[in-house]
Amino acid sequence: MRSSTVGTSHRVIVVDDDPGMLRAVQRVLQLHGFETEVFSSAEGFLEDAHLADATCLVLDVHLQHMSGIELRRQLTRSGHSLPVIFITAVESEATHKAALEAGCVAYLHKPFPSDRLIEAVNTIIGKGSER
Repeated sequence: MRSSTVGTSHRVIVVDDDPGMLRAVQRVLQLHGFETEVFSSAEGFLEDAHLADATCLVLDVHLQHMSGIELRRQLTRSGHSLPVIFITAVESEATHKAALEAGCVAYLHKPFPSDRLIEAVNTIIGKGSER
């Protein structure tokens, strides 16, 4: 599943297998002027994502076949070092630790306030104090 808007300079890729959450995150990002590319699975992302000009990734930790953490590790092994924001509905210290070890910029527990997501993306692009 791929979707995007045109005319913005920062593109955020979102991977989440929950269609409602995927739409909500996409909507929030677009309302704040970000271009989005969305995928409902890690496999779809690996087949069709355009990483060259992406600003960051928003990855669900618990995807159907490949976890967001494993996806991040695979990208790192392939030489892709895009900043990652992990999102999850499952509160777990072990998962949080694994996400930090995989190199996340932020770790957000669902449901999270939209301003926390935007703050994390803005931090990545160097606009942490701007809104």
